[in-house]
Amino acid sequence: MEKNNCVSIIMACYNGEKFLSAAIESVLAQTYKTWELLVCDDCSTDNSALIAKSYAEKDNRIKYLCMETNSGSPALPRNMGIESASGRYIAILDCDDIWLPAKLEKQIPLFEKENVGVVYSDYEVIDIDGKPINKVIHAPLKTNYSKNLHGNVIGNLTGVFDTEKCGKVYQQKIGAEDYLFWLEILRTGVKAVNAGEVLAQYREANLSLSGNKARSAMWTWNIYRKSLKLSIIKCVWCFCFYVFKAVLKHI
Repeated sequence: MEKNNCVSIIMACYNGEKFLSAAIESVLAQTYKTWELLVCDDCSTDNSALIAKSYAEKDNRIKYLCMETNSGSPALPRNMGIESASGRYIAILDCDDIWLPAKLEKQIPLFEKENVGVVYSDYEVIDIDGKPINKVIHAPLKTNYSKNLHGNVIGNLTGVFDTEKCGKVYQQKIGAEDYLFWLEILRTGVKAVNAGEVLAQYREANLSLSGNKARSAMWTWNIYRKSLKLSIIKCVWCFCFYVFKAVLKHI
């Protein structure tokens, strides 16, 4: 498998037996065939390991990795996968989400554009049973570090980044780790572009919406102030944009 064309797909998993097969099958169904899938198990106590290993036995592009102890965060299993990744491109797909078949085929050619280091896409939201709920997340056609400070537009399950342009970037064990992850990639100076269509499905859990909003706001502020060490004025400016965009989503 040639590194220059290979996509390393990082799939964090913890007790994901209910959805894991569907996620792996969506990778196997990709029309772009040059990939490796690293299933990164955070010490699951269900049948996740057996499911992942059964796929690995049938297809040598699939590898099963397991943490030594449970980390309690998707960031550390993903980092284990990123460290082991051999492909030029790295993509994230959690074990409860799904890719549409043409995802990688539509995204990888866009890296040929000048200084494009990240390619993402729109995505559809599905319920716990995999049924669409008539909700599609449309992202802007392009973004960069400064714009993404105003609110993350890169769905974690849609993003792919080029390690030749960005290097290998790892996630931190914090709230909204995926937001900081994409900000740190974009901070290398690369451009990010949208493939311009729905290429993935995000499974939405039935959690408290108000609780999620408050928690997400706190996590976002901490990223601005503690992780990125922005000035108070810059933090307030970016946070106002973040709140404004959050309100627009629910109008």
